[in-house]
Amino acid sequence: MKTWQKVLIPTLITLAIGVIYLFSVWKQRQNPGVIGQNDTSQPVAKDDLVVMRAFFPAHIEDLQRLVGTTVWMKNGYTISYFFYAGGTVQFGKQAGVVPSLERLEVKKIVKAAVPSKVDDGVGYGDHQVFAIFTLPGNTVLYALPVGTMQDGEEGYYTDALFFYDDPHTIYNYWPKGVWTAIDAHQVIPGMSELETRMAVGQKMQGGGGSKGDRSATYDQAGKQWTVTFANDKATAVKTQ
Repeated sequence: MKTWQKVLIPTLITLAIGVIYLFSVWKQRQNPGVIGQNDTSQPVAKDDLVVMRAFFPAHIEDLQRLVGTTVWMKNGYTISYFFYAGGTVQFGKQAGVVPSLERLEVKKIVKAAVPSKVDDGVGYGDHQVFAIFTLPGNTVLYALPVGTMQDGEEGYYTDALFFYDDPHTIYNYWPKGVWTAIDAHQVIPGMSELETRMAVGQKMQGGGGSKGDRSATYDQAGKQWTVTFANDKATAVKTQ
């Protein structure tokens, strides 16, 4: 198996699982019979009832609907992005990793062959597909990988990478203090695991215990956050 295949396969499997989950939740919420049935299970948390837009792109042409739109980074601090100039992705000029909830103004979609020495956190394929974007108040163009092409096969994960609506409106019931911390990329006591990931990203190693009742360490582009949760509330927060 080639090196790009070893990287691409687990990446696409992980993203596919996320997309399938989103689709299954969406389908369930289209069924009015789900509501009002006798259900003795535990109450569903409000966050779990949130419905987010997804469009399951299959081909590069499908991504054209993003051009001219605003998206927000869902999978923060995981994907490298590059400067884009002269119609070319500048692979020798990495700009960093996109922070959580960064607002991106999508200008166009391009494909490019990625040099083997470049590691942007995405499987290679024959080509990668990039969203070319600007940041708020900035005219500098950047390129972010959003998919791969290999032997006629295409795989895209924009639904896993982006919010298509402002997260502040999606989760408008979160307290103002929580949103202040999230926007500052900080973790404060009382935040849930979801709110913590929204603040400092998805790169997390969980300790023993179940979700919401455990300790977890988050890698925020080199800054480590160790957070202890009880009943899905942060009870202790340490940084290093």
